[in-house]
Amino acid sequence: MTASIQLRVITEEDVVGPKATRSLRVRRLPLAPPDEQLRVLSTASTRVASLDFDAALRDAGWPALDRSSLEIFQINLGKLCNMTCRHCHVDAGPDRTDAMMSRQAVDACLEALDKTDAHTVDLTGGAPELHPDFRYLVDEARRRGKHVIDRCNLTILLTRRMTDLPEWLAEREVEVVCSLPHYGERNTDAQRGDGTFEKSIVALKRLNAAGYGQGDPKRVLTLMSNPAGAFLSGNQANMEREWKRALERRFGVTFDRLFALNNMPISRFLEWLLETGNLEAYMQRLTNAFNPATVQGLMCRNTISISWDGYVYDCDFNQMLDMKVGRGAAMRIEDFDPETFAAERVRTAAHCFGCTAGSGSSCGGATT
Repeated sequence: MTASIQLRVITEEDVVGPKATRSLRVRRLPLAPPDEQLRVLSTASTRVASLDFDAALRDAGWPALDRSSLEIFQINLGKLCNMTCRHCHVDAGPDRTDAMMSRQAVDACLEALDKTDAHTVDLTGGAPELHPDFRYLVDEARRRGKHVIDRCNLTILLTRRMTDLPEWLAEREVEVVCSLPHYGERNTDAQRGDGTFEKSIVALKRLNAAGYGQGDPKRVLTLMSNPAGAFLSGNQANMEREWKRALERRFGVTFDRLFALNNMPISRFLEWLLETGNLEAYMQRLTNAFNPATVQGLMCRNTISISWDGYVYDCDFNQMLDMKVGRGAAMRIEDFDPETFAAERVRTAAHCFGCTAGSGSSCGGATT
């Protein structure tokens, strides 16, 4: 499928960006460990004006980033994925069989969930569907009356083991949040690999056939977009209107809503920033766009994030930088106590500017 109809001019900035690659881990790069990524960001902080997130918070009237009520229980089932996208902040890929949640940890997550008033269970990865306990976890969360989100890369739905998944998810009223960088082939394939866009359209049509993206609140289809280069995401509402027109007109695909995310300067996107000499310029762009109005809605304030190995984090991004929750001893999910968690201050670093730039950016899209 090719982009025969364009609703706007495609610029060089749109298509020059990350391309498919292999994981940092399998390439044994020095940047793979989280502490090295934090060191690189810290070094950049000395060369970028105002790259002090805590100082920006204080100037905005937030002496500390405290928590609001816990609403979202996010579980990262592992880093195994059928894709190796160039922008991936998880460093996921087909080689990441080393990072998969045990059944014991899955059950510990469910026990911890029962101690909270969280209304949503957010399943992510890697490709969470590849985890052997994915369907068990979905069923257990739904049995508890929780809203479940499956963060899906779309192409996983075309693999042999997953052909029934659109209908299976629809039966359980699971919201599907699908990553798609752009509604055009060139931009999507530049970031995720050749042929990704065409496969994504096929997968979206299968989801539509299963009842997703038709305005049914029980079968919500959300698309999630992030830029294919060192610039900020566009206006979410405007992008959603543009994407709906383009995808329906060109491919007959419909969806319910769109989330627009900024790329986080960690893992493989950080690698690309370094390779292209864009790190300092991108960090300056994030700090210049710091928006105090985004702080109230940051996902780290109402979310708990659990890693594949059972540690507790403020958010998925802190998880990838190994910034665990816990004064002294790191908190584990089998020892989870809601009051202790609520009392812990959210940990921050320079990467947090990615969530507070422009209209804000989180797993739930723009925060303002």
